Amino acid sequence: MKTVVITGSTRGIGKGLAENFLNKGCKVVITGRTDTQVEQVVNELSQRYGNDNVTGIASDVTNAESLQALWDHSVSQFKQVDIWINNAGMSIKRMPLAQQSSADLQAIVNTNLGGVVVASHIALRGMTEQGHGQLWNMEGFGSNDATQPGMAAYGATKRAVTYLNKSLQKEVKNTQLQVNTLSPGIVVTDLLIGDYDTSSPEWTKAKKIFNILGDKVETVTPWLVDGILAANKSGSKVAWLTGGKAFKRFLTAGFNKRDLFADIKDA
Repeated sequence: MKTVVITGSTRGIGKGLAENFLNKGCKVVITGRTDTQVEQVVNELSQRYGNDNVTGIASDVTNAESLQALWDHSVSQFKQVDIWINNAGMSIKRMPLAQQSSADLQAIVNTNLGGVVVASHIALRGMTEQGHGQLWNMEGFGSNDATQPGMAAYGATKRAVTYLNKSLQKEVKNTQLQVNTLSPGIVVTDLLIGDYDTSSPEWTKAKKIFNILGDKVETVTPWLVDGILAANKSGSKVAWLTGGKAFKRFLTAGFNKRDLFADIKDA
């Protein structure tokens, strides 16, 4: 029975991953920005999967002491951390970099890159001491060199995570540690929708693409969890939206009308 820590697991993909790890008999540590968020999700999941299998602690991924407290809490509750997933992330409004606020730019870099670097440092240090463990870092738009106007900051942080993973994989070579990559594709969450003006022509255009290539959390996360639990070597990648799948989706788009946003207000 593996113990799994998932940053940003009070909603969206992170919560979906947590639920599916619990379905597989794992023990899970829930984290989020506030005590209230964490307590709510821990209580919900404990009722379904048992108090002994779920714990949680509020954690700020931009703060090293907070991340260390997350590791320490996890070990104190479950003795060890087998899998650590850096899922927490944020987006900002899509607009040219020159028009972004300095505060937003600092926040996205601190969260999407700085948080992943420091969390990886803490997780790998702890895993080295315990003698084993898997670290999973999350890909996103920009990871594979895709570029788009208005996405400079977000894409740059995700491209940097790709470099980070490749470097860390060399660092853990010939050890019992693994550094792997999780690629969920386009998943309908607040993070995806939040950086659009949903009354704009840009959103109308983007929504058409999302309805072809996107999926919901409950569709993607069970498959991701199966892939993570099956991985047994460093450098593994679990990717939902492959090139072949995307090509097939576009070919069949005219016959397969989807509306992933029908039950989402203002989307």
